[in-house]
Amino acid sequence: MKYCMNLLLWTGGVTENDLPVIEQLKEMGYDGVELPLFEAGDAGRYQQLGKQLDDLGLGRTAVTVLNADANPISPDSSVRRQGVETIKAVLDTCAAAGVETLVGPFHSAIGEFSGAGPTEEEWKWGVECMREMAEHAGKVGVRLGVEPLNRFETYLLNTQADAARFAREVEHPSCGMLYDTFHANIEEKDIAAAIEACADKIYHVHISENDRSTPGAGAVDWNTNFDTLHKVGYDGWMTVEAFGRSLPEIVAATKIWRKMYESEMQLAKDALSFMRAEVAKRWG
Repeated sequence: MKYCMNLLLWTGGVTENDLPVIEQLKEMGYDGVELPLFEAGDAGRYQQLGKQLDDLGLGRTAVTVLNADANPISPDSSVRRQGVETIKAVLDTCAAAGVETLVGPFHSAIGEFSGAGPTEEEWKWGVECMREMAEHAGKVGVRLGVEPLNRFETYLLNTQADAARFAREVEHPSCGMLYDTFHANIEEKDIAAAIEACADKIYHVHISENDRSTPGAGAVDWNTNFDTLHKVGYDGWMTVEAFGRSLPEIVAATKIWRKMYESEMQLAKDALSFMRAEVAKRWG
């Protein structure tokens, strides 16, 4: 298993100023970091970042989202095109930084709602756009992990079954899905059944508590999550996704109004210990 920390706990965009945090995470024992990539960046700068992470011996994944002006399920074809081109550009940045997998809910615009569930046409547009994104991902050597979110954040993909069906219809080896314990805790009636049914498409896992703070300190059914991930043979990245109050734009999106941990570094340390202990019980 490989252990990763999502840097959104500290920053919305990694710069040189974040290297001391990244170095501490390496010293703590993390195998990699997840980079927030909410827009394409300068290739040279990200190549340099990739080299710095290589020198530290850290792998990397990345996370991104799409907004209303680049919505892959918009009825406006020019908006859908913008969504595809935006993800292609982010994938190029990922390739420059040596990112293995780009994850997130970029199947549709986050926080955008129609007042109803997805239509057949929206689903078709989403699959078509994602297939083009996946083709580009394959060319640059990055995998896609499409993330289902809870019903309060999006409406196209809410359950693991939704995401697995979506990835299967995209039908490209570079397109799989992200399993996130926070969203599953809200949407799934049976966690074990949900994981087992989509196991063939799980490319990435987010370890996230029900209140978005320290994994293992809340109400998520961790025994079932780890038991079932072991049962289906998952052996990839386990990435801590936790949020705090340091980034106003993230606070607004995640609705984190109070501090629920001692410090960011204490959260990272406790989360790593928790994951290692749970994996050791099952994977040996």
